[in-house]
Amino acid sequence: MQRAKGLAGLTLGDLARAANIEIPVNFKTQKGWTGQLIELWLGASAGSKPEQDFPELGVELKTLPLSYENKPLETTYVCYAPLTNNTGVNWKNCNVRNKLQCVLWLPVQGEREIPPGERTVGFPILWRPTVQQNAQLQHDWEELMDMISLGQVERIDATVGSYLQLRPKAANGSVVTEAIGEDGQLIKTRPRGFYLRKNFTQHILETAFIE
Repeated sequence: MQRAKGLAGLTLGDLARAANIEIPVNFKTQKGWTGQLIELWLGASAGSKPEQDFPELGVELKTLPLSYENKPLETTYVCYAPLTNNTGVNWKNCNVRNKLQCVLWLPVQGEREIPPGERTVGFPILWRPTVQQNAQLQHDWEELMDMISLGQVERIDATVGSYLQLRPKAANGSVVTEAIGEDGQLIKTRPRGFYLRKNFTQHILETAFIE
């Protein structure tokens, strides 16, 4: 947290230049650049492995792009959703719960007209879900996983889940993976990811600074 607080008020350009990293003109082809830059400064070690970014601390890092009104500009990716071989997977041992047990949120200016190098890093929030938040996340995850297991993955849209939603997660529409079809057969579909809704991360922001 001390290291994260030390980044507050600096721009992404400040951090990139100090680390001798090239600053992208925009994020069309380098969407994960901000997160990778912050990970470098904070010493995250997990990379893309299915564990927290700081496994020795049990902490996940999430950058949160904000509007001028300090509202989240997009949903927050959590992890890929397993579409097959889900026997034995439950809330207690799933990757969503593992990733969201303790999150270091780092707000960053995210309005598109602000060049990447001029975007300012905000004050960090170390967050753990409340009992109510955890229960709703579990409910959403179980509802989505039930639909996946019952072969209804193609029926899942953005309306399913209060805090958590399932959305396509791939570089482009040509990427496909296996999933369970309605008759129990294997089908080809786009990979899916779990995402936190903007209203949920907005609530995290609001309560963090009230407390």
